[in-house]
Amino acid sequence: MKLVTTIGLLVGTALVPAAGFAQDRPATVTAAAETQAAPGGDANQAAIAVNPAAPEASRIVTTAESKGLQVHALDGRLLSTAEAGEAVGVALRGGFMLGGAAQTLVVSADGAANSLRFFTLAGDRLTEVGARAVPLDFAVENVCLFRNAPDAALYAIAVGDGGEIDQWMVYATPDGKVDARQARRITLPTKIKHCVADDASGKLYVAEQATGLWRFNGDPETDSAPALIDAPRIGRISEELGGIALYDAGPARWLIASDASTGRLFLYDRTKDDAYAGAVTMAGPGGTAVKEPGGLAATGAALGSGFGHGLLVAADEDAAGGANYKLVGFDALAAPLGLAVGTPELPPTSVAPRFPTVTARVETVPVAAAGDAADDPAIWHNPADPAASLIIGTDKKAGLYVYDMQGKVVHFAPVGRMNNVDLRDGFMLDGKPIVLVTASDRTRKAVAIYRLDTATGALIDIADGLQPSGLSDPYGLCMYRSTRSGRSYVIVSDPDGLNRQWELVTRPNGKVAIRQVRDIRFGSQTEGCVADDANGALYIAEEDVALWRVGAEPKAGDARRQVDSVAGNPALKDDLEGVSLYDLGNGRGYLVVSSQGNNSYAVYDRDGANAYRGSFAVVADGATGIDGISETDGLDVSSLPLGPGFEKGAMVAQDGRNVLPGEKQNFKIVSWADIAAALKLESR
Repeated sequence: MKLVTTIGLLVGTALVPAAGFAQDRPATVTAAAETQAAPGGDANQAAIAVNPAAPEASRIVTTAESKGLQVHALDGRLLSTAEAGEAVGVALRGGFMLGGAAQTLVVSADGAANSLRFFTLAGDRLTEVGARAVPLDFAVENVCLFRNAPDAALYAIAVGDGGEIDQWMVYATPDGKVDARQARRITLPTKIKHCVADDASGKLYVAEQATGLWRFNGDPETDSAPALIDAPRIGRISEELGGIALYDAGPARWLIASDASTGRLFLYDRTKDDAYAGAVTMAGPGGTAVKEPGGLAATGAALGSGFGHGLLVAADEDAAGGANYKLVGFDALAAPLGLAVGTPELPPTSVAPRFPTVTARVETVPVAAAGDAADDPAIWHNPADPAASLIIGTDKKAGLYVYDMQGKVVHFAPVGRMNNVDLRDGFMLDGKPIVLVTASDRTRKAVAIYRLDTATGALIDIADGLQPSGLSDPYGLCMYRSTRSGRSYVIVSDPDGLNRQWELVTRPNGKVAIRQVRDIRFGSQTEGCVADDANGALYIAEEDVALWRVGAEPKAGDARRQVDSVAGNPALKDDLEGVSLYDLGNGRGYLVVSSQGNNSYAVYDRDGANAYRGSFAVVADGATGIDGISETDGLDVSSLPLGPGFEKGAMVAQDGRNVLPGEKQNFKIVSWADIAAALKLESR
């Protein structure tokens, strides 16, 4: 199943025409050089490969459709060609690790086979390194590359004739080749001809040829957040958009777009929400006007004589000697408009994730319900056979799933809208220890109570009839077993900040009921919670505010201590959601809290003052095809062995945006050993 994002409109500041726009008389800038045209070739898109050691030896890689890819010197000389099918698009990034070395990776869009092909550029030569031609299910028009800061991964974005924006995670295979997996698809109504990505800001710019210039979030684990920058009839674009490019030379950050119908190049200030800054027209070295500038590429690196403040390359389909590319120094482009050229800078070859990263080793089968459905997991450790341990996960639209440690469905109970779930082993019922499972039942506004059949994975209802919660909407849930009394409790939250605690009591008929023992009130919505049985503590996440510690005993009252707050810790971004505990024994260990707003997990000491130990993120692994975890609602952590790969325990977390490829929500299983290594924590 593909993940298709529909577009909700946000209009950018650039769209509003400036006063006097109708009287614009753009100045003409003259190209310093043009590329040598290949007989019979066409000009669609170019990419600039900056050589930091010898800037004047930088190269321009261009498409020539049936003539494949071409490599040019800065004076326009054709240095080499490479067969690439019908090459209609090209993009490149330096610093891609392949075969143990950093390479300049080039991706080409093959318009005949509708596929993506991968090459490396070394000197003047292109070498194909793709494990395969990555097939696309649409008529491809172009491609761009995006290096995503949250996971440091490289993505290829293919755009198509039917308005497709297809994002693929690019990765190296064990045998030293390059492959890709689809991460997400966004769809616009009409043909998209060009795209370009800003690694630093995480923004993706797309030229919908007859409709407008768009900006999106490039991270596939976020909402696409479309913004319309410019458009025909209501903006500056006359009829048809051509190419787009980005210029970066701190602090100057410019977006350049071709108004193909009038031959103008528009410039927008990316430091001011892509506000319009002016327009120019272009002429070739001999003074002949470039009537319809097509694909664009730009760099803010100093490339030597004639290009000391960067370079713009524009495709010219109508060049007198055959389609070619015009090379313009950015200082010449900026001068008529009085725009800043900034300080030349090299394009970055890497991005640093904000937090240490790990990858999930296993993911579960997606839940059946569409939309925001999966929510909260609970882990049951099988002491006789850790590899046979089980995970219970909620589908808050349909019921409860039971998974094995390979992520396969063992059992599904279609019991309604179960939001959160927790369990305790060793609960005595009819003189026998059972695994007691409770869940917040939003369908019946009740507390659901089950026994886990550990042999079959089935959930057996053992509630003594309906156990009404008295809450407007039972939401968060966790369980507590007192070491003082041996009694078991369940705590359920309401969206208005009320947390209600019940004792779980047995009935003579072999059933279990609840008996209310206290209420704990917070000022705003709470959901995630976990009880530290050994220390008699209850941790509750007030979503937009803070993580709190209160006493877990029924007579502990309302006294609370703030562990951490959204306002006080820059690493936290509301909502604070799932909370769980890693037990090192003797009252020691760690608390793990999902920081939903920035797709990360904060870790605190379990003991003492609950000192903050750092945050980590779970990112995609292209080789295994398991994506990262984003927008986590619920999570659970266990320090007990759970089978191969999870000998030191695991974190299971709900994935709110299941991509690579786009599917319904599921749960990811992360080895605690990997988390401990990333943050230098202890393992049991």
